[in-house]
Amino acid sequence: MRKRSKCRVEKDGYKRQIDWELRPGGMLVQKRDIADASSGPMIKIKVSHDSYYHDVTVHSRSTFGDLKRVLANETGLEPKAQRLLYRGKEKDDVECLHIAGVKDMSKIMLLEDPASKEKKLEEMNKNQGILKAYEEVAKVRAQVDKLSQKIVDMETTLCNGTKVADKEIVVLTELLMVELLKLDSIEADGEAKVQRRVEVRRVQSLVDTLDNLKARNSNPFSKSSNAVSVTTKWQSFELGVGSLHAPTSMKSSTKITQDWELFD
Repeated sequence: MRKRSKCRVEKDGYKRQIDWELRPGGMLVQKRDIADASSGPMIKIKVSHDSYYHDVTVHSRSTFGDLKRVLANETGLEPKAQRLLYRGKEKDDVECLHIAGVKDMSKIMLLEDPASKEKKLEEMNKNQGILKAYEEVAKVRAQVDKLSQKIVDMETTLCNGTKVADKEIVVLTELLMVELLKLDSIEADGEAKVQRRVEVRRVQSLVDTLDNLKARNSNPFSKSSNAVSVTTKWQSFELGVGSLHAPTSMKSSTKITQDWELFD
């Protein structure tokens, strides 16, 4: 970093040496004396932000960047999102308050950077969208809970050997499909999207359960504990009766010859 020195005349008539430094961005600024900054007098600055006023106390030789860091605690705005205007002009972070003419009880205007405000607005809308998706998924979950209980009761009835009306199974299936369509129409991101996917799989599983119950309702002996087991494994008996395979050929005990006996 290159340094330059220059003398200037203060109002008291004395010549004082000023050290300059070249910042990485190519800007030539007055070198800040850390000792002077910490030992300088404290000043109170009135900062206006929207419709609020903040009284901030800083060292008189602080920079506008230092002031931004103090205001971050007061306003919640990150230093990069702040724009400080003094006497109608925006000030750079490296510029010192006393050089700009800021004194005790001076007024500075704080504005939020438009890009930061737009980003914050987008995040706010996104969070509201996620919250809305959570609420919509929760409503569907509540309805599916009710339908799930009805399916459990129906399955209990079938297990007891009592048939149910096919129409009841069809109605429950249609109601589940309605909830599935609701889930498909929900726009969700992040965790809300995960919750929606879980609920979709749950509804699909319940629909499969109803399909199985419908098949059992049509044939109540298909999965009943008292049902007769019917298999295609038949018991083999002699002569092949009851076998799935053709009976094996047996050698005949009768001997056929061509010797004819003559009678009178």
